[in-house]
Amino acid sequence: MTSSITHGGARREAVTIRRATARDAKRLTRLVRTSRAYEGPYAAMVAGYRVGPDYIETHRVFAAVEDGTDRLLGFYSLVLAPPELDLMFVADAAQGLGIGRRLIGHLRDEARRAGLTGVRIVSHPPAEGFYRSVGARRTGTLAASPPAVMWDRPELVLPIA
Repeated sequence: MTSSITHGGARREAVTIRRATARDAKRLTRLVRTSRAYEGPYAAMVAGYRVGPDYIETHRVFAAVEDGTDRLLGFYSLVLAPPELDLMFVADAAQGLGIGRRLIGHLRDEARRAGLTGVRIVSHPPAEGFYRSVGARRTGTLAASPPAVMWDRPELVLPIA
């Protein structure tokens, strides 16, 4: 899937969403660990997080990259059984460019091809608004589970039409 992105009226390179490979593991891990969305009280959750080659080979992990440079703009991971968006991150420098919406569109296509009718999302609290803006519905709250997660998280479902 290739498309162009614009920011402030300036056209930028085309973006491709492709299957991640084991060679992407370090870049995906770095994106997770350096995300500004996980600063402050959320930092502990991603401090030692690792997206390993084994994870990439086991799950449907897709990366949004800038054509010509292969610069990582974001990624997501779809688990099929049970259906869940396990990870989704957009690079800080790519925020506001529509990368997250493109990743969700791609996820919907993948889920549809897999025969899924909905995908569960346990959201980072500040990201709930984004998921609701792309059609996810809140279904509940997942209680904190210290020491790994110290806060309650919104639970949503993204319908796959």
